[in-house]
Amino acid sequence: MFDSREKVVLFIDGANLYATSRALGVDIDYKRLLGEFQDTAYLLRAYYYTALVEDQEYSSIRPLIDWLDYNGYAVVTKPAKEFVDAQGRRKIKGNMDIELAIDALEMSAHYDHLVLFSGDGDFTALVAALQRRGKKVTVASTLTTPTPMISDDLRRQADYFLEIATLVKTVGRPQVDRQQVAREDVSP
Repeated sequence: MFDSREKVVLFIDGANLYATSRALGVDIDYKRLLGEFQDTAYLLRAYYYTALVEDQEYSSIRPLIDWLDYNGYAVVTKPAKEFVDAQGRRKIKGNMDIELAIDALEMSAHYDHLVLFSGDGDFTALVAALQRRGKKVTVASTLTTPTPMISDDLRRQADYFLEIATLVKTVGRPQVDRQQVAREDVSP
């Protein structure tokens, strides 16, 4: 899939990869993920995109964001927007698709092969635009869950498909049951 002479970049849609890993019942070991690509390709950079809820005293994603930022990832964040839907439920919206797409296009002169960790069909046009610029695009997602986590259009458009269920054999670890850990922390 990768030619050692190709300059490769990783673009990770954080919310999408999180949902995919949850559906597969694993956590991603981001250190091993970076190492996996450094071992098989000339990895220029790995970008991780996510929205953050700004007004929360503690955000469960903050430790991951800080770790990624200090360990070889370029982290791109923006504040999430909070709103009330038509049924009166409080919702949080934090889509990073536009930021990811603009960065991928603006940086395309500097890489040969983009690996997109997302199954979001909204990225189909981005993949086509990069291909018109002579770039190879690998999409990393999964088809093994009861409901596939990748859009059929995106999968068809990509040059290569990387099955995350296969990748997690080397970069995954068993999912931590955070509720069980919390119960153990308060047990006598």
